[in-house]
Amino acid sequence: MKLPTVTPADIRRALLLREEIALLDLRYEAAFATGHPLFAANMAVDRIAIEAEVRLPRKDVAIVLYDDGEGLVATGAERLAALGYTNISALAGGLKAWRDAGYQMFEDVNSYSKAFGELVEARRHTPSLSADEVAKLIEEKANIAILDVRRFDEYATMNIPGSVSVPGAELVLRAGRAAPDPDTTIIVNCAGRTRSIIGTQSLINAGVPNKVRALRNGTIGWTLARHALNHGADRRGAIGSFEGGPANARDVAYRAGVRHIGAGEMAALLAETDRTLYCFDVREAEEYAAGHLPGFRHYPGGQLVQETDMAAPVRGARIALTDDKGVRADMTASWLAQMGWEVYVREGGYEGALEVIPPLVLPKPDPAHRYRRPYEGTDVAQAAMQAYLDWEYGLVEQLRLDGTHGFYVI
Repeated sequence: MKLPTVTPADIRRALLLREEIALLDLRYEAAFATGHPLFAANMAVDRIAIEAEVRLPRKDVAIVLYDDGEGLVATGAERLAALGYTNISALAGGLKAWRDAGYQMFEDVNSYSKAFGELVEARRHTPSLSADEVAKLIEEKANIAILDVRRFDEYATMNIPGSVSVPGAELVLRAGRAAPDPDTTIIVNCAGRTRSIIGTQSLINAGVPNKVRALRNGTIGWTLARHALNHGADRRGAIGSFEGGPANARDVAYRAGVRHIGAGEMAALLAETDRTLYCFDVREAEEYAAGHLPGFRHYPGGQLVQETDMAAPVRGARIALTDDKGVRADMTASWLAQMGWEVYVREGGYEGALEVIPPLVLPKPDPAHRYRRPYEGTDVAQAAMQAYLDWEYGLVEQLRLDGTHGFYVI
């Protein structure tokens, strides 16, 4: 099939004007992680049949395909067309043309979410403690609560001694039980930097009475400082917000420009078939499986902020969130809005008929084609960990040079 082409400048214009565009990198994830445009989303050509209809819900959305000379575009276009997609173009000259135009190349995966996290820390001066400082507090049996904001399976694989699993979007909902004494210092950790920065700033934004600090550089920093991690932990934080937490979360969402809508407005959004609308339920998987609003896909809030390119590859699309308690949707929406998304929180609806089916989980890619994250597992070379941190520290400057992000920080 003969594909129309677009230039790097066309893509840049679409991003700046907030037009809907899905810029898809057809290489395997390991190659994608070596460098790509900021808002590119990875969809390896042999994953199109598995992923496209979940990640690209509107069949006439503008899709731009590229590779780096591997010859994948024609096959990718044919596979998308076979699924009914009708608005497919190719990046003229591929990734080489993007580089030759002098535009920024971003390494790693989830790059723009990570860059946003670095921007939040730079703008808000999100407070943190080093691994040595936290280790000393643990040794002294200080009045601290260490909250691990990663997925539970990541926490179970390796965790800071004494920490409790409270995945990112759950923080404001559960901090009151995790640290009921306002004199307790809350320490938020992830594997690297992004989720601990966002988690720490979430609690600060929502007005938690406790002092809150990020564990600087997460489990990577902990390992590089030669402190031991625990394995196999299963402590989960119970539900219980601090006083005023839910109302404060709603105010944070309001300040970020999030709109709250009811059934009528939701129906109107769904009826606008010329726009892409992603609908995500940001609760825990068990809650979703027990009953959820029809049409909403499960994506826990903390991971949604971290993996926005995977969840919603159409930049310029709309996002609607739901959560029976409101807090998690409000906090998640506040971050997505600051990342430049048009975000809505669907209020109510849980008193009606609910769907009772488990979350949709896409099959994992072949491990041979997957990018090995330097913050995963327990056998990563220390040089790779340090290189990853050095890369993250440079992201704010890369955002400035790129100029297409549209992020702001409240």
